[in-house]
Amino acid sequence: MRIHIRKERPAAWADRRKETKHVWIIPIVAFEWMWEWIAYALSNWTFLEVLDYLETFSVLIAVIFYFSESGDRVKQRHYQAWQVVNTSQGKGGSGGRIEALQELNADRVPLVGVDVSGAFLQGVRLDKARLLRSNFSAADVRDGKFPSADFSNANLHSTNLRRSNLEQVSFQGADLADSDLTKADLAGADLADATLSDADLTNADLRNVHWEHIANIKNANVFGVKNAPQGFVEWAMKHGAHQQDTGTREPD
Repeated sequence: MRIHIRKERPAAWADRRKETKHVWIIPIVAFEWMWEWIAYALSNWTFLEVLDYLETFSVLIAVIFYFSESGDRVKQRHYQAWQVVNTSQGKGGSGGRIEALQELNADRVPLVGVDVSGAFLQGVRLDKARLLRSNFSAADVRDGKFPSADFSNANLHSTNLRRSNLEQVSFQGADLADSDLTKADLAGADLADATLSDADLTNADLRNVHWEHIANIKNANVFGVKNAPQGFVEWAMKHGAHQQDTGTREPD
């Protein structure tokens, strides 16, 4: 709001004329004196003061409406993100799904049951995401970031999870058969009732992984696993896993 200052009444022209010592400057003084009267008249016009108050009031109303509608804007943003995810189901490529999933997760929207099978989501970041019963089968999520995410009962069959951050992830009951976990960080991950048959765990970090109740590890490759808990490799080999350097490992 502008500060409304009422101006003092200008001197009469006769008085101003007497103060002017040089004849040649009289037109300039007259011009300025005219504008002083205009400014004086406007400063005392109450209508303009009312307009100032109305302007401030309109700004206040706009602010109130902005915050009152913030919930609707968030819902609209979420709706558009889900549109991107759902209309791309069954299609390859990203199709904007990386940004959409990250935006939803940033707003703590559960991604339970989301279907991104076959999608290209390399480098996606979904910290602490709720991905229960989701379908990531055959998706390419190399270098993905999923610390503390929940993949319980998810379909990760043939998923490319190379070099992904899977620290503290819950894979309880998840299908990780034929998945590529080469150099993945599985520190602290929960693999209870998970299926890892034919999975490639080459050089994966298994520090503090919860492995005792893995459902199936037959034909999984545990070559070069790092920080494996005591007894894990022996148990895996006993239950059908193998150690084979396939020669396809990527450099650090």
